[in-house]
Amino acid sequence: MRESHLGELTVSALGLGCMGMSQSYGVQSDDAESIATVHAAIDAGCTFIDTADVYGDGANEELVGRALAGRRSEVVLATKFGFQRVGSDMPNVVNGRPEYAASALDASLRRLGVDYVDLWYLHRRDPEVPIEETVGAMALAVEAGKVRYLGLSEVSGETVRAAHAVHPISAVQSEWSLWTRDPETGVLPTLRELGIGFVPFSPLGRGFLTGQITSPDDFEPDDMRRGMPRFSGENFQRNLDLVARVQSLAASKGVLPSQLALAWLLAQGNDVVPIPGTKRRKYLAENLGAVDVSLSASELAELDAAFPPDAVAGDRYAPAGMNQVGK
Repeated sequence: MRESHLGELTVSALGLGCMGMSQSYGVQSDDAESIATVHAAIDAGCTFIDTADVYGDGANEELVGRALAGRRSEVVLATKFGFQRVGSDMPNVVNGRPEYAASALDASLRRLGVDYVDLWYLHRRDPEVPIEETVGAMALAVEAGKVRYLGLSEVSGETVRAAHAVHPISAVQSEWSLWTRDPETGVLPTLRELGIGFVPFSPLGRGFLTGQITSPDDFEPDDMRRGMPRFSGENFQRNLDLVARVQSLAASKGVLPSQLALAWLLAQGNDVVPIPGTKRRKYLAENLGAVDVSLSASELAELDAAFPPDAVAGDRYAPAGMNQVGK
């Protein structure tokens, strides 16, 4: 596994997103297989592990903590805060208040069973709290030795610039893939100006770019994708037609569509660290195979032409979710 860089933080070129081990994509969780997947990732040199306090209402951090027992020193561990549950039957609210930041971090450390995290993100910007105040509180955690580096998620270039002036930001995490291209003209130029790394989540389009999703009926009843515009109505078939192009290109190269999609991201620079999520060792092995896929300039151009930035039908989230991103 080759290395990449998020600011001054060195990580494996591919990371492992752990959200799906505890929520969102249906099918009953399998903690034993999930822990085995984390161990297999570490053994293969994929040592950048990503979770968040909101995933599974804390259950994912507890799961990751169990997986890392005895192996903490082998990984770069990232978690996030910023969503707060205010009631068992209420949606999470965004909370970036300084006092909440401190308590959220302490709770994450307890669940993870660690003394510090390597990278701590603000999951969403709180529109009611100046970003300087939130990041100022996060910086205190660095001073206290509870965090090594700071990150932000789903923010604008202007927010990054304001935050970075308070304390160095090492990474910004947002969705980026062949079917989510907006970071390229949005936040990414600012990150590269400031020397900040980019961590694409959902680099396989929430599984769509694997070519294994062919119908909305493929989703379990509790799968969050059932409520996402890109997976609904006419948008589904239009996007399926786009994926067919990736499948054709992958077949001609003798690789899996997922590997081609990840290789495209890896080719964007060693300041880009995708974190494909999986809870199964089989798919982990497939994803890690992307590191060995080289793309020529003509192949990259062919992929760009097959999946232009404005080709995908539908927003990433329903309106309420879209209102929380790019702030």
